[in-house]
Amino acid sequence: MTGALALAVLFLLLAIGAPVGLAMLGAGILGLWMIGGSGMVMGILQNAPLSTVSSYELITIPMFLLMAEFVLLSGVADSLFRATAALVGRIPGGLGMATALAGAGFGAICGTSTASAATLSSTSLPAMLKLGYEPKMAAGVVAISGTLAMLIPPSVALVIYGLLAEVNIGALLIGGIIPGILVTMTIMLTVFLLAWRHPERAPRSPAVSWREKIELLRVVGPMLLLLTLVTGVIYSGIATPTEASALGAFGAFVLAITHGQATPAKLGHSVLRAVQGTCMIAFILLGASIFGYFFTLTRLTQDLVGWVGAMEVSRWVIIAIILAGYIVLGAFMDQIAILVLTVPVVLPLIKSLGFDPLWFGIIKIVTAEVGMITPPIGLNCYIVARYSGRPVGEVFQGTLPHFVAHLVTIAILVAWPSIILWLPAQMGR
Repeated sequence: MTGALALAVLFLLLAIGAPVGLAMLGAGILGLWMIGGSGMVMGILQNAPLSTVSSYELITIPMFLLMAEFVLLSGVADSLFRATAALVGRIPGGLGMATALAGAGFGAICGTSTASAATLSSTSLPAMLKLGYEPKMAAGVVAISGTLAMLIPPSVALVIYGLLAEVNIGALLIGGIIPGILVTMTIMLTVFLLAWRHPERAPRSPAVSWREKIELLRVVGPMLLLLTLVTGVIYSGIATPTEASALGAFGAFVLAITHGQATPAKLGHSVLRAVQGTCMIAFILLGASIFGYFFTLTRLTQDLVGWVGAMEVSRWVIIAIILAGYIVLGAFMDQIAILVLTVPVVLPLIKSLGFDPLWFGIIKIVTAEVGMITPPIGLNCYIVARYSGRPVGEVFQGTLPHFVAHLVTIAILVAWPSIILWLPAQMGR
């Protein structure tokens, strides 16, 4: 009864629009008070905030956010779409494929799907519409390409999952590389097939001289080198993810200086945005910590594991049900909110079924990202519609082929776990 009431309060607060951190904090405090009174609540509140934010690995989040802000400040990211369009623009569906490549690049910069979708909506979408692309096809590829941000390292979502699941963050970031490439190629192949079958939906872009291509690569080269170095030092073991994030933030700061954008006002604004993002995530983690204490005391997670363990069904049926649930949640909620709400509950079940927590973390991110283009409230589709001025129904129609293609990709990742686990194994995970 106590658990049911606390969960009801949690979903009520979320339904009326309360921030997810505040909703989990309020529901957790109510549950703890019902179990042990005010003494238990005060005892946990005295220790939980410090224990939540004192993790050394947590420093990775503000550093990656700061790196993203400095790269965006430098202006280098603005040239990313033009560079990819120059390379693949003459292929059928070239600008759409360039959007997927730019989405992967923006994902490596900003780490959040909504920001990536908004950026692509203001850069690649107008270019495709100007060339004569079918509006729903153009909007669909922008919406799905924005979802790459949560998977391509450095990924804030993977860092948070690592903290919640107590999984090696470096191994998680490296584990996201091959799936990130596979998902990007899936988007590009889908666009190519659509353009090949109906060329009028995606006209080819004008030819670009090799001189222009080389010049564009020279502009974005330093950013690509920075992102490669950050990932490379983690993979090689030269630096921990926390140290690599600090190196990345410093490298992005140098980029901003060399491009003449490092004025005190602009730097201050970038730092403020990174601080705001960090505080938001820290508060969500605090709420999750309080709610986690309540869950532990009520033994709801253990009861769930025991109940599922008694079911006479294949573990693959259970994992399929869990992943379907993540698609539904992704249609309604932000990725970070989904992580902090579900990982403490689902992860013990995943372990009891014999699945690798690292593998599940990558699968979970890919699956929930698909939810962000799923009706009725696929967040990325609404963002693209708002920034582009296109009807949201048109955006949803454009994402349908990508939705189907992504389900196939998820099935591949589930069937062959080595696609995810091979690289982390090479770094001695």
